Amino acid sequence: MALRIRLSRAGSVKRPYYKVVVADSRMPRDGRFVEIVGVYDPKKNPSLIEINKEKTIKWLEKGAKPSDSVGNLLRIAGIGKINKTTQEVTS
Repeated sequence: MALRIRLSRAGSVKRPYYKVVVADSRMPRDGRFVEIVGVYDPKKNPSLIEINKEKTIKWLEKGAKPSDSVGNLLRIAGIGKINKTTQEVTS
């Protein structure tokens, strides 16, 4: 099973709210997921980014790959850079 850490959209029309989830890469964007590891609300000023560091690092060590969007959010949240070739997290 190929796991991805990605955004799952919630909220109403023109009021998006995203959950950062670990999901099978074959599932649809808002479909079934394994675990919620954070939230992202781009409508707040400044944007709300809450990511559980321990859960995220645990999933990265297990081989889950972050999407490009989530990779940027992880860097902003201070979790660190993710080496794309070895999938190691560096602070």
